[in-house]
Amino acid sequence: MIIKKFVGKTEEEAVGAAKKELGNGIVIMNVKEIKPKGLAVLFRAKRTEVTVALEEEGDIPKPVRKEAAAEPAKPEAATTAGSGAAGLEAGNSQNIEKRLDSLQTLLESRFQQDEVEKQEQSEAVVQPAEKQGEELSEEELERNKFVRLLYNTMLENEVDEKYANQIMEDLEKNKKPNMPFDYILANVYQKMILKFGKAEDITAAKKGPKIVLFMGPTGVGKTTTIAKLASDFTMTEKKKVALLTADTYRIAAAEQLRTYANILEAPFRVIYTEEDAKQAVQDFSNFDFVFVDTAGHSHKNEEQMENMQKLIDAVKEVGEYQAFLVLSATTKYRDLLKIASSYKEIVEYQLIFTKLDETATCGNLLNLKLYADVPIAYVTCGQNVPDDIERFNPQKTVKQLLGGKA
Repeated sequence: MIIKKFVGKTEEEAVGAAKKELGNGIVIMNVKEIKPKGLAVLFRAKRTEVTVALEEEGDIPKPVRKEAAAEPAKPEAATTAGSGAAGLEAGNSQNIEKRLDSLQTLLESRFQQDEVEKQEQSEAVVQPAEKQGEELSEEELERNKFVRLLYNTMLENEVDEKYANQIMEDLEKNKKPNMPFDYILANVYQKMILKFGKAEDITAAKKGPKIVLFMGPTGVGKTTTIAKLASDFTMTEKKKVALLTADTYRIAAAEQLRTYANILEAPFRVIYTEEDAKQAVQDFSNFDFVFVDTAGHSHKNEEQMENMQKLIDAVKEVGEYQAFLVLSATTKYRDLLKIASSYKEIVEYQLIFTKLDETATCGNLLNLKLYADVPIAYVTCGQNVPDDIERFNPQKTVKQLLGGKA
């Protein structure tokens, strides 16, 4: 197997370089941004590093005999993943352990601890595949235990039981005789990534500036998130960004954004009415983006939600826009559902999750994605501007949900 890293200005450029050198049969194993350090951050753009793998002719596994496939897959023996199970490409299944950073080894070691307790907790929901009066082989029993462990790991990471059950039911539908452990892991891993879908960034308008609205409750880090994105677009992408704030309730919020605007040498304006918003967009018509910081408030406050609706309607009249609902990963699940529902009544939005560094679990990211049926665009993990923000990475999040390290 050939494993190489390629660097480009964008993910597409790096992948293109990899395909040019190695061909179209490559498997993408990892994608990460390389940020310049120190003073270089002012002069150099971020670059994207893509790690790819290519199976050499001698590495392609031969079909595994049925009796051999009945043995539980060992962590180092990834070749059994290509044993003909439908729905997975050979390259992806063979590299699943590398993608998960030996997650299978971690799960199997955890399985040895407190297995009796885990079985009692999940027995009512995840039933073994055997029929009454039918005895299973020792290997099949081990596989059922492994599936229960995956299920319990999701629950421990606060994935809603409803969604965890859906994933397990999908796995059961595609179950094959003598299914190896690494195929089970690969199957669950890929299904969860598909449920997250692809991250959607802020995109440029076809004509004029793109108006980008940031909404959400108080205290979620909305203003800091705007500063991080504005820094990235002005310093890295070399785009012209204007900053507006409609948060006239908190003087500190306006001053904080004004400070960031001064550092970035970006125009800043406070808007008090819908007409102010329209005029500002017209005044900055030669800019690439106009970021609007809205007032943080409770989703239960009907008057403020109506004001938000009026602002959005005014923006729609003067240009192309995107709306982002900024939520904290530390907020209680029940409250997140209510917030998401309230904002869904007034506008279609994408999600930004903040404060991932302040929580030990990230199940709410999957829960909200499936509940609201909207894409997750960005996540933040600290207060540093502009570094502590990144485009949402489904692979990284799924690894955490299944017990791996970020």
